[in-house]
Amino acid sequence: MLSPDRPPRSVCLLRLSALGDACHVVPIVRTLQRAWPETQLTWIIGKAEARLLGLIEGVEFITVDKRAGFAAGRDLRARLAGRRFDVLMHMQLALRASLISRLVPAELRLGFDRARARELQWLFTNARIAAQTREHVLDSFFGFTAALGIAERTLRWDVPLPLQAREYAEQLIPDERPTLLISPCSSHELRNWRPERYAALADYAVRRHDMRVILVGGPAPAERAMGARIEQAAGVPLINQIGRDTLPQLLALLARAAVLVSPDSGPVHMATMVATPVIGLYAATNPERSGPYLSRRWCVNAYAEAAQRFRGCAPEQLPWSSKIEVPGVMDLIDVERVTAKLDELLG
Repeated sequence: MLSPDRPPRSVCLLRLSALGDACHVVPIVRTLQRAWPETQLTWIIGKAEARLLGLIEGVEFITVDKRAGFAAGRDLRARLAGRRFDVLMHMQLALRASLISRLVPAELRLGFDRARARELQWLFTNARIAAQTREHVLDSFFGFTAALGIAERTLRWDVPLPLQAREYAEQLIPDERPTLLISPCSSHELRNWRPERYAALADYAVRRHDMRVILVGGPAPAERAMGARIEQAAGVPLINQIGRDTLPQLLALLARAAVLVSPDSGPVHMATMVATPVIGLYAATNPERSGPYLSRRWCVNAYAEAAQRFRGCAPEQLPWSSKIEVPGVMDLIDVERVTAKLDELLG
């Protein structure tokens, strides 16, 4: 524990991406704000993630366009010219993030413990959080506040949403009829469920529970194609909003929904931010490590089956961050397991 004699004047958090992991940083921000209300917080964040999380009040956001290459580094160096932080919380393991961290002048450069500091992160820090094993990603982030002497955790994800985003959600979910949101795609194709299984789930939700079903997702061609295939296979009317909303609009929509069904993806953690239950579809990844923090009981967890079938071992024998992204892994999750979770949650 590094327990400073007094709260630092300035703290810089470095976490660029991905969206889900950036969502995990929000309770860290709220914890710092509660413990050290006078401390200036700066968050160096990816450009895409800032479209949502940049709405948080009381934080200076410095965006990095990861696609800009060396130009992004030059821009960051210029923006930080003449500045120095008391603490840098280096919360990302990627070498690219560590190279960016060298542009951030700071007295204390706090990173992960040596065992977890992959991609040479330990070379870019001068202090480390306490070593832990087999933690959820969010719990590992709380290791940073604990290392600074802040014992209490503030589990708040609140983001002030613009009126336009709230109005968008109210138009799509105008009443108390329960709404199922399906976000069918992860950024990793092999984590995705089959479209006909999403369609069967939608049919069940409408016919058994009289739910409104809305498809959500990003504008990528693969996501739009997935949405079209689900619509084609479904035997009930759906509302297909894939590629038609902004991140604040999606968060507002999640806040009005009864439940989200999704594979391991950013929207899973956005739903957690607004306390909407998530039925997560996990076979390629381990929900105990990266699942929705408040909804792990609702996840359909086939990770152990995947480990046995595709790796020939129990999940405990795999490194904690292991992913089993192989063809057919998501087929281990059948429709009945998901509808059973839906029945239990709604019941």
